[in-house]
Amino acid sequence: MKLTSHTDFALRLLMSLAVVEERLVTIEELATRHRLSRNHLMKVTQTLVGLGYVAGVRGRTGGLKLAKPASAIRMGAVVRALEDDTALVECLGGGPSACVLNGACLLTRAMSRAREAFFASLDEVTLADLVAPRLALRQRLGVVSEGDPPRLAATA
Repeated sequence: MKLTSHTDFALRLLMSLAVVEERLVTIEELATRHRLSRNHLMKVTQTLVGLGYVAGVRGRTGGLKLAKPASAIRMGAVVRALEDDTALVECLGGGPSACVLNGACLLTRAMSRAREAFFASLDEVTLADLVAPRLALRQRLGVVSEGDPPRLAATA
């Protein structure tokens, strides 16, 4: 299974907010830092706000922040919420299958177990776990050090 770019960008956005949790972060900052389309990132943000993972603060000094602690956000739940189709093969999709072997082979069961194992593995990981190398991630995001004002630096 390959995650959609929407889910990929959402995971990056969540990680960025977790790393710079002490302040609000703007979509402009995130788009610039991750070299992503501002419009696409806005759609991702709307989805995450709707799911209750991100909170937006309006106004001139507004921005985005996590809506709950990073330790309370399980990656399996995030991916399940964002991915519309997690079927590894057509016969797991729930609709009519064009496969002549459907119902007679064991591939469906094996693929179903693989999908369950994938999500079980992600369920063990929290957003806090993903951002454990905090200093390295802050440096990658352009946040110079823990003592400096936390802002994402623009890329050249």
